[in-house]
Order: sequence, then structure tokens, then C-alpha cells
Amino acid sequence: MTQTFYLLRNKAVPDIDRIEVYEANQGYQALRKALKEYEPKALVEMVKASGLRGRGGAGFPTGMKWSFLPDDGRPRYLVVNSDEAEPGTFKDRELIEKNPHLLIEGMIISSYATGAREAYIYCRGEFLFGSEQLKRAVAEAYQRGYLGENILDSGFSLDIKVYRGAGAYICGEESALLESLEGKRGNPRLKPPFPAVAGLYGMPTVVNNVETICNLPPLVENGPEWYRSMGTEKSPGLKIMSVSGHVNRPGNYEIPLATPLRTLIEEYAGGVKGGRQVKAVIPGGSSVPVMTRDQLDTPLDYESILAAGSMLGSGGCIVIDDQTCMVAVSARLLKFYREESCGKCTPCREGTFWMTDVLERMEAGEGTQRDLDLIRDMADNIAGKCFCPLGDAALGVVVSAMKYFPDEFEAHVTEHTCPMGARLYDTVNH
Repeated sequence: MTQTFYLLRNKAVPDIDRIEVYEANQGYQALRKALKEYEPKALVEMVKASGLRGRGGAGFPTGMKWSFLPDDGRPRYLVVNSDEAEPGTFKDRELIEKNPHLLIEGMIISSYATGAREAYIYCRGEFLFGSEQLKRAVAEAYQRGYLGENILDSGFSLDIKVYRGAGAYICGEESALLESLEGKRGNPRLKPPFPAVAGLYGMPTVVNNVETICNLPPLVENGPEWYRSMGTEKSPGLKIMSVSGHVNRPGNYEIPLATPLRTLIEEYAGGVKGGRQVKAVIPGGSSVPVMTRDQLDTPLDYESILAAGSMLGSGGCIVIDDQTCMVAVSARLLKFYREESCGKCTPCREGTFWMTDVLERMEAGEGTQRDLDLIRDMADNIAGKCFCPLGDAALGVVVSAMKYFPDEFEAHVTEHTCPMGARLYDTVNH
């Protein structure tokens, strides 16, 4: 399958993470163009016109998010969310490890557009190599005059700092990230106020995902019309999809939005391993509902996936084959959310604990018919009742799996065995 690369276009260039190689491949040319040819407000309007949507999961229009910053004279901050801890998602990791200067160039353009004079990269704690790559790239950018005072004689100044988190999934939520960045426990904040009004240190703050910011250099180079030439009216442009699970070629694939899910799995990722069939797909990271084999022709754009009963989310596409137990998958993912709950609110803290307990009991062959109703009841007590989205995220797979594969759940409580002949340990490790 032929791919059109923009964010990943230099992935095969040796040493592209070094500034001299990045510059030799048109690196920082978009920054020069932005500083020379555009006023900040014109760049914001360009991003609005492009229709670029946030790539962190929510898909909120980026230009609109930038326009929410109040013009009240207070300092502004840009914070890049590189706390990529969503199971099944690994696109940002590739970007920061292999091409960190693309992110830095995008950050400088974004900071210029939004009026930020200080920017931060919040890097997932486990990304040791990625954080080292970013720190080295930032130092190179300072040496070349792309950061610091009076960048490229434009009168614009910017400082970037790399902050490494401590490995908490909850810090991927923007307000918990800001709390952690301020040196506090990474618990989510009550909203409103939203970060655009009262973010880092109580100041107006833009929080964007790594992939989102990396779109700025090619967007400035080519213009909003070029960007809108791909995808759909409401979901324009390209998206990096992280494909994992039971496929022959797992990896990151940059595709135009609205590419069919079947095309991503069969042509890009080489189909299902061992000649097996697709049983289910989690299209947007582990926090979204599953889709079934008869939905494989659904276009991969925000509206189509939502209409199909799931979400595009972070683009972490997990493919599950027809020999896998969906009860085991549900139990494994719920265990993750149980461990990663910050414990701040009761529905999430207690709900994820007890739902995991019930599912693991079913997996051990000790479930009862009452357990199925109990899981549904607990899900109802979590959905929409938590302080942040983590509680709802924990329900996506298990609730949808019970809807689409009820026979497997019934067999676990009536026959006290798995119809797939598996147990949790087998399913996770095969």
C-alpha cells in the first residue's frame, strides 16, 4: 500500500533527529515563513480555516481552542501533552524519538500564533529516550537561534522546557497534567474554569497533543486548502493510526481521514495473523467501545466512527482475532483502569475495583448469572458520574463487548468455562 507521508515523511532519513539533517530536509523553513509572512492572528485564522482537529482524543478544533484565550494582558503558556499512556497508542512516541525537531518547530509556530513566550513539553515518565531526544533537540534549537531571544530577528522570543512525568495515566488528562507540571499530585481539576482561561499557574494556557502541534509546519508550508483536500469536510487532513494486536504488520500508518477501517487493517497492516478473521476492533485506544467485523467498511473519521457507536480517539487501533476471549480482554483492560485511577472520586475508584473483581472471578470459572447484572449496574453508577473522563473510559470496551458478544459472557457464568478455550493469562500473552 502506497502511503502519503507528511508527519512521517522523513522517518527513513538517517539522523533526522539531528538539527543539521532536519534543516537539510526543509526543516525550520515553515517557521521562517510564519515569522516573516504572517501576523499571529493570521496564523490562528489559518488553523481555523484548515479544520485541524486535536489529535489527542477529543478531536476539538485546534484553531477554535486557540481563540478561547482571553486578551487580558496576562502571560500565556503553551503546553504540549506528550503523556501518551493510552493502551494501543504509540504515534507520539515515534514522533518525539525519531523527529523531535518537527515538534519543536511546530511549538514555535504555535507559540507565536497564540502569544506564548514560554512553552513546556510534558513527557510521559516511561519515555526516557524520548525525553532525552527532546532535551537534546531543544538545546540544538537554542544554539541555532530558533529558541531564546529575538528568534530569527523577528522580535519574537520563546523558551521551551521539557518536563518528565512520573508515569501516571491520569496525567494525560489536561488539568491533571497541569497540576503535575506545577509540582502537585496529578489529580484532575474541576472545570470550569478551563485551561484557556486559568491553566498553568492560573494563566491562559493552550494544551495540545504532540501530533496536533506537528501538523503546523506542513500546514504553514502548504496552506489550509491543501490540508482540506484530504479527509472530509468535518474531519479534514491526515491522521496517524497506531495499529497493534493480531495483525501481520503492526506500526504507525499515516492515512487520510475517512480511509475505511478495512483498508487500514488489510492493506496497511497486512491483515490478521495466521489467516484468522477479525473478531473486534478497538479503533481509538483502549478507552473507546469496540467495533465488530461487520463494521470494517466504516470510514475512519470522527463523525463516521461516532455514528458506528465508537470514537476515533487517539487513533490506537487494536485488532482482535476470532480466537480471542472478549471477557478476558475486558478484564485485562479494566484492570489497567483500576490501577491508573487517581482515586479522587468514589464511582471511579470503587467501580473499577469491583468491576475488575467480578470479571476476574468470571475468568476463574466462578461467576454467576447475577454477575452480569452486577457489571451493568456498576457501569451505570460510573457512567457520567466521575470527576474526569477516566471512569467513562474504563467502560468503553466491557460495555460494548457485553453488547456485541453476549454469548461469551453467558458461557462464563452458565458453563463456568471460556468458549474460546482461553483464560486471562493465555489471552494476554498469545
